[in-house]
Amino acid sequence: MGRTKTATQGWWVENGSAAGHSLEEGLCRIGSPLYLVDKGGNLAAETGGFVQLGDVPPAAGAMPLVGHAMPVLPESLGDAEFCAELGIRYPYIGGSMAKGISSAAMAEELGRGGMLGFFGAAGLPFAEVEAAVDRLQGSLGEIPFGFNLIHSPHEPDLEEALVRLYLDRGIHLIEASAFLSLTLTLVRYRVHGISRRSDGSIHAPNRIIAKVSREELAARFFSPPPEKFLNELVSRGEITPEQAELAGHIPMAQYVTAEADSGGHTDNRPAIALFPTILSLARRLEKEFGYACRLKVGLGGGISTPAAAAAAFAMGADYLVTGSVNQACIESGTSDTVREMLTETRQADVTMAPAADMFEMGVTVQVLKRGTMFPMRAARLYEIYRSCSGLDDIPPQEREKLEKTMFLAPLEEIWRDTRAYFQKRDPKQVERAERDPKHRMALVFRWYLGMAAHWAKDGNPSRKMDYQVWAGPAMGAFNEWVSGTFLAKAEQRKVVTVARNILYGAAVLSRAAMLRSQGIALPAEAMKITPLHDGQLKEYF
Repeated sequence: MGRTKTATQGWWVENGSAAGHSLEEGLCRIGSPLYLVDKGGNLAAETGGFVQLGDVPPAAGAMPLVGHAMPVLPESLGDAEFCAELGIRYPYIGGSMAKGISSAAMAEELGRGGMLGFFGAAGLPFAEVEAAVDRLQGSLGEIPFGFNLIHSPHEPDLEEALVRLYLDRGIHLIEASAFLSLTLTLVRYRVHGISRRSDGSIHAPNRIIAKVSREELAARFFSPPPEKFLNELVSRGEITPEQAELAGHIPMAQYVTAEADSGGHTDNRPAIALFPTILSLARRLEKEFGYACRLKVGLGGGISTPAAAAAAFAMGADYLVTGSVNQACIESGTSDTVREMLTETRQADVTMAPAADMFEMGVTVQVLKRGTMFPMRAARLYEIYRSCSGLDDIPPQEREKLEKTMFLAPLEEIWRDTRAYFQKRDPKQVERAERDPKHRMALVFRWYLGMAAHWAKDGNPSRKMDYQVWAGPAMGAFNEWVSGTFLAKAEQRKVVTVARNILYGAAVLSRAAMLRSQGIALPAEAMKITPLHDGQLKEYF
């Protein structure tokens, strides 16, 4: 351990509790102050003793203090007000992953661990979402949890049905994801039940955490609900004019997650550029609208290691959101086969592929490419969709190849199944497809994209080459970090164990950053965070 030429910060006096730790040990004792003491030209790491800071006369037996790091506990890393508002202990959120991959079990474990978990309602039948509401309300009670609401531009009735369910069942916290703009349905959720308290403050019972990766969309969420939507809700009799007036004084979303390079829907934004922009926007709009509350900004996408978490908090993140890394945990609602695939993922093993829910719009999602041909096959379907006017316009040789390699059935048979599915889910899609051959082709192609996610989730062995597994480069970063440790094995990855290690490691690295800012040159060993079992972390959680 060494240091650049720095002034002595003060004096350290032994009080009988000196232990003489190594620097690595001292940093890892995150609940105790760490003092670096010059003992005859050698630096010693102490977590006990008395300290006098500043240019003061030394006491008898005092030794020069050349560096110190204050205690950093996991719950103090983010914004305490954010945690208090949501009723959680740690500034850590398990973000929603579609089709129940962020499962009810995951939300339960995170909630009981003092964190927040969202159930991934996107892409699930309505009955399954309703069952998840029943389960979580019964199992968690007052422990916080939330549900996802994904933007459904082609199925607005589904979006409306989910919001109606959330309102009827008292789900007061949602994570809004993949929204391209605000919708009337989302505004309806936010302002439902808004009122003025006896002390004059505004109470809006329904809260939104919005995931965004673009500045202009963040601005819409940070702004009050659009007046045109409020007027429409008034005209429908869903809110009163007085409630509409109150809604003009609150943000659509008090909490916005800057979503960087993530799995699933993503714009692949670099966190180090995206987050400061969204944070600056929050501060500006907070003043512009004169809100009574503070706008909070979290960071998601790429968060899977202590270093990433520490960097996020250093930039000013109020909270963290994890995703890809949770899918590899035993509580996720995916198959053991996918979990094993994810343990082998490296950072370059992900790529972009067409999204099932926004296929016609050319929207893409980030998926695993190692061990599956899905990205290449999905891209080919989009190329065909762009160049052909309908199924009958596909060249015979190309159509035969699709039927033999991807669909494993005649396309007309796939259309019959797809038609029957949408006849129950959204009959308007069938009506449009029977008028528009290109839309019919899109629905058939979306069948493959949607089923690819189901095959992966169910672990269908005959369809492994077609698995659609949402993942970002964070998965590879996590695997590199835990290589050679107990967390390298899929069966050892518990969502709370992973979360605690990320937070604990971030606390250690935050203390190390304090020392580095004081001119202390730290050895590589001091910056290496080895994952610990829950029993070893018990002292800090």
